[in-house]
Amino acid sequence: MSRIAILGGGSWGTALSILFSRTREIHAISLWARDAELAHEMQEKRENAAYLRGQSIPEAVTVTADLRVALSGAEIVVGAMPSAHAREIYQTALPFFRAQAIFVSATKGLEPATHLRMSKVIAQVMQPRFQAKVAVLSGPSFALEAARGEPTAVVLACEDEGVARLLQEKLGGPAFRLYANSDVLGVELAGAMKNVIAIAAGACQGLGFGANTLAALITRGLAEMARLATALGAKPETLSGLAGLGDLVLTCTGTLSRNRYVGQELGKGRLLKDILAGMKSVAEGVWTADALLSLARENGVEMPIAEQVNAILHEGKSPTAAIRAIMDRPQKRE
Repeated sequence: MSRIAILGGGSWGTALSILFSRTREIHAISLWARDAELAHEMQEKRENAAYLRGQSIPEAVTVTADLRVALSGAEIVVGAMPSAHAREIYQTALPFFRAQAIFVSATKGLEPATHLRMSKVIAQVMQPRFQAKVAVLSGPSFALEAARGEPTAVVLACEDEGVARLLQEKLGGPAFRLYANSDVLGVELAGAMKNVIAIAAGACQGLGFGANTLAALITRGLAEMARLATALGAKPETLSGLAGLGDLVLTCTGTLSRNRYVGQELGKGRLLKDILAGMKSVAEGVWTADALLSLARENGVEMPIAEQVNAILHEGKSPTAAIRAIMDRPQKRE
């Protein structure tokens, strides 16, 4: 029996606790939620009514707001918290981690202040105590559909192939297929970038544009993602796989996408602050856009869609003007 701790009591953290209880091996699973009241309610009622209503949390899962309890003896630590809070949570939990633990980041975003990927944040935080073994879980996976047991395929990226194989065996299940990948950089960048493109896709739909526009947006968005990822050293094939194209298509078209929803509401003319005020879950693309654009500029990579998304989100530009700016760019070869 393996002991698994999941840090983050939102929809994805809760879904993962359900998924890991269905694996071929029996696990002792702890789910940590920052909100003590929510954790108590989840433990008692066996449901996360705030973030994943209608999905039963198995008895094998212990829900707690106490990091010491959640991490006691944990051999696998899964991070499913928003990127903006990741460093703080890992630092607070640092005294309770085992040096032998394997860390699995399931957060799709960049740290806003530093532009660092989550695997780098984990490594920095753990450095004073030990050198962390880190893997990344990403790919097309809406929490609700995965929790329902609908077939889902994702990527488990780790530079250590032995660790990747171990995690495939431990975390994979009948309806949760894990594909190993050694390109941690590419998988993490793709998971962060696709959220920004999804806001653009939502904005196009909110403006009333149809399939022509969406198809072009997804295709050119993928080209932007690939340009930056390969410039930073990622493998091109990663962007055409589950973590890249797969997750991009899901997030740009699926009705459960939080980032697409933000874009749609912006396209309809609503203010960002009002949209976010009415959301329970985090839309990572809102906070990743600026970090992503900074990375692109630092590396001399052109990302016109990301640039316009950032202008809509943080500079007050209208979605209509942003679309016009993209379409009015000089003609060029594909």
